[in-house]
Amino acid sequence: MSSEPRAYRSPRRERDAARTREEILDAARRLFVSRGYPRVTMSDIAREAGTAVKTVYASAGTKAELLRELLRLDVAESSAPATIEELRSAPDLATATACLARGTRSDHERFGDSIDLLYASLGDEGADRIWQQVMGSYRGALREAATVLVAKGLVPEGLDTEEVSDRLWFCFGIAAWRTLLHDCGWDHGRAESWLGAQAVTALGGPGSG
Repeated sequence: MSSEPRAYRSPRRERDAARTREEILDAARRLFVSRGYPRVTMSDIAREAGTAVKTVYASAGTKAELLRELLRLDVAESSAPATIEELRSAPDLATATACLARGTRSDHERFGDSIDLLYASLGDEGADRIWQQVMGSYRGALREAATVLVAKGLVPEGLDTEEVSDRLWFCFGIAAWRTLLHDCGWDHGRAESWLGAQAVTALGGPGSG
């Protein structure tokens, strides 16, 4: 009886391949942030990673695929699911917005380089599509938060989920955080406190007038 030969697997080769891929991703991130995504070539990435261009393609794919993978890894590690779960037990609007401020702060602290990467990639057609995907994921998380706030009756009856979602995006979206951290030079703690308080006002909480 004949049998097909078993494919040979080399753990060492697999480890080397994984390390090479990680080095390529790290090199791509550094270059995308420092030079701007549109100005970086695959040759630049290969040179920065200390490898050949063909190895970059074989290990990580095209430039757009490199960007997508860098951002996919960050989205997968987002604190959004844990924040939404914590939000479900919030007893009032101030506690809820403080929870959202804390959760979005956590992601902005952890993924600051990736946010810089997003902005550095604007203007490239392929990168712009990835931007829309990331923004869609972020807005989707805040819309889920809005659904929780409405269901718990923590916002005035006149505000539906879409309206609450828009106001949360205004208070906690990437642009809000980037304005305070990047343009105004605030630290994360100050921004967290202020954005949380602004969200209470925006959602019709006590003292909103």
